[in-house]
Amino acid sequence: MNSPQQLAEVLTSLRIGNQSYLITFYEQNRDLFARWARRQHQLAPAAAHELLRAVLVTFYDQVSDGRLTKLPPDVRAYVYGLADEKIRSAHTTEILPKNEASRRQQLLALFQQLGLDCQKMLMYFYFRGYNFEKVAGKMGFANANVARLQKAACLRKLYELRVRAEAAGA
Repeated sequence: MNSPQQLAEVLTSLRIGNQSYLITFYEQNRDLFARWARRQHQLAPAAAHELLRAVLVTFYDQVSDGRLTKLPPDVRAYVYGLADEKIRSAHTTEILPKNEASRRQQLLALFQQLGLDCQKMLMYFYFRGYNFEKVAGKMGFANANVARLQKAACLRKLYELRVRAEAAGA
């Protein structure tokens, strides 16, 4: 499945809620994924299958909410990358001091309360490292200055959410 036409059809199908591609992907790849997960992360087959299901749900969410606007040419490599990232982030949280891990979890919960546009904006800028010109193009803004102003507004909203959460907890 490499032609752009087929990839576009799969993407459209996922966006309207048809999950047959994901089910087929799971059935065709679960044994291979389990071997990879055992070699790379010492996971038992049952845990690997659960991880694959969770990652496919994440993949579906990325497509359905617009975070993934183009299907990767190698979906299997993309899914394995998501799984690797999920496992590594779980280990990172375990390594962090409790206070820092707790702070990050609170910040993530506040981030998820932001609107989708603010989430995209901050993800593009901070996690993907896009400059304001590229963010403006991705978000449909007139220019980099508009992107800069929108980023500032999103950070202000995140800050206000955090202040309110701290006031409610204090």
